[in-house]
Amino acid sequence: MLALLLAGFGTGLSLIVAIGSQNAFLLQQGLRGGTVAPLVAICAVSDLVLIAFGVSGIGVVLGRWPTAIGVIAVGGGLFLLGYGALAARRAFRPSVLSVGDERTPLRKAVLACLGFTWLNPHVYLDTVLLLGSVAVAHGDGRWLFGLGACVASAVWFSALGFGARRLAGVFARPAAWRVLDVLIAVTMAGLGVSMVLSRV
Repeated sequence: MLALLLAGFGTGLSLIVAIGSQNAFLLQQGLRGGTVAPLVAICAVSDLVLIAFGVSGIGVVLGRWPTAIGVIAVGGGLFLLGYGALAARRAFRPSVLSVGDERTPLRKAVLACLGFTWLNPHVYLDTVLLLGSVAVAHGDGRWLFGLGACVASAVWFSALGFGARRLAGVFARPAAWRVLDVLIAVTMAGLGVSMVLSRV
């Protein structure tokens, strides 16, 4: 039992601890000192739902319907390119530089978080298809494996969202925000282009 939980925890952590659009956005919001609890909840609960889909075997069905992934890839790619452009604008125009006291309105942050979560085809490929396939391979123990992955997700997003505030001192300088926005712009643009081109 413990072995299955740990296997799920390790697999889940290995899939979400990567520099991606969702993680970059959550980190940015945490550094701004805004309300991150709803964003952490959105990320963790969304992962829980997606992991449940994968563990239940829906991932196998989704894998046979590539058109759905294609539509999500193009839409999500355009979304990431747009957000990357905004980050680049903040980085290269000091007048709109995103400093620590400029907080994104909660409604806008929630909508953006939902977009980064559900418009990202990698979420379906990694969480539903890949993790789901690994879980199903454990037979009757797949739900324990999935539970371990859900715990990993909750731990990671909580640490990222709430832990970001510990770096507030570093990001008290506008130059640090400029570097972060450049990194976010490059990350979003790279992911967006790769997602769109993968379906052209």
